[in-house]
Amino acid sequence: MTSSQSSDTEPFLAITDEAREKVMGFLGQADEPERQAMWVEITGTQGNRYVYDMYLRPLEEAGPYDAIEHHEGLPVVVPESSFDVVRGATISWSSDLTDGGLRLDGLPTPSPALGGAPADLSGDVAQRVLQVLERQINPSIAAHGGRADLVAVEESAAYLRLSGGCQGCGMASVTLNQGIEVALRDAVPEIERVVDVTDHASGDNPYFEQAKK
Repeated sequence: MTSSQSSDTEPFLAITDEAREKVMGFLGQADEPERQAMWVEITGTQGNRYVYDMYLRPLEEAGPYDAIEHHEGLPVVVPESSFDVVRGATISWSSDLTDGGLRLDGLPTPSPALGGAPADLSGDVAQRVLQVLERQINPSIAAHGGRADLVAVEESAAYLRLSGGCQGCGMASVTLNQGIEVALRDAVPEIERVVDVTDHASGDNPYFEQAKK
């Protein structure tokens, strides 16, 4: 059973009774609990899933375009940047001893192409992205034993999988956001964002090697 109350006809998310009670308990232990709200935010991707964070933060810090919902006395804030992913999800509580706690169920995958057959990369935009990766980006990050491969191009987003030295590296997000994404957006204007779909928690792959002449 879930409880949900919002000023909108279609609330962003639902929350189970058990999860709401747990959060209300956490909120009661916080400083100035009357000011606090539960925030639900998408923080990135890992492999073929979104990574999220749920935390307590003052309700008054919500921006003018953030969504605020009230679930039977519990205010919940969804930042504007997380709207598309969070919409329709459910906050639940798991009592599992190894993987218990608050969960966000019902999230989509970052790209439909990741869950099935390989994406078609024959289009003009995808081919230009591949050229930038092969000629500019991979030779550059090869110095650190890394490689970036294109998984899919959907609308204005390029989905990349990092491997070698970039997989599991603490600086991977910096490399992606300040290096790879900037280079791709400059060279391929149709690309507005780059999504990392690497499973940084496991495995490792061969690094890029310059073609021998």
